[in-house]
Amino acid sequence: MKKRLLRRPSPQHIAGLLQAWRFWFLSAILGALLGGLAYFVFPPSFRAQATLLVDQNVEQVIPQERSDLLIYTYLQRETDKLVELAWSDQTLADVSSQTGIPVADLRDGRLHLSQPSDGGWHFLADAPDPATASAIASVWAQVFVDQVQSKPAGISTLLEINLTQGQDLPVKRAVSMGVYVFSGALLGTVLLAFGMLFFDRKEA
Repeated sequence: MKKRLLRRPSPQHIAGLLQAWRFWFLSAILGALLGGLAYFVFPPSFRAQATLLVDQNVEQVIPQERSDLLIYTYLQRETDKLVELAWSDQTLADVSSQTGIPVADLRDGRLHLSQPSDGGWHFLADAPDPATASAIASVWAQVFVDQVQSKPAGISTLLEINLTQGQDLPVKRAVSMGVYVFSGALLGTVLLAFGMLFFDRKEA
């Protein structure tokens, strides 16, 4: 067995692998079916998304002779501050007190921050059921808005922030069924290639 695994595939093996399109097709179909089955047996968590609008008001901060580099540097610096605030102990402690979920659980892959920049921010939360996911995302976004509006040290007083979608949030699975199906099909074809290249039926 060890020798077969370490043996270099021959040109005949590779040619046979390329010609066995039926096996490729069947293995991909079987893998896709197994991936779809795994989606229903072990479904991913639900993910809710709250959205708010951040306006750094760059035109009021940087003079008219501003360059693209100066604007980028300023926005990056201010955005980093806001990201730190979103994940700060105080923010998550407030979210925890309103949702009843420990801060450690909130930090353990349940919360996600998407597209932090000058514009739309998305606060995402995962949970086993849609209602809980929606509640967590809504609370996190609102707590963040309240924190920013209280103008903590280091946050520009010219920054404007508005919660644009905090209720009736869009909720979907954190991972789509298509990802499961594609992954299953890919795994099926890889296993077939491995088997045909390294296992010889005559030597089994």
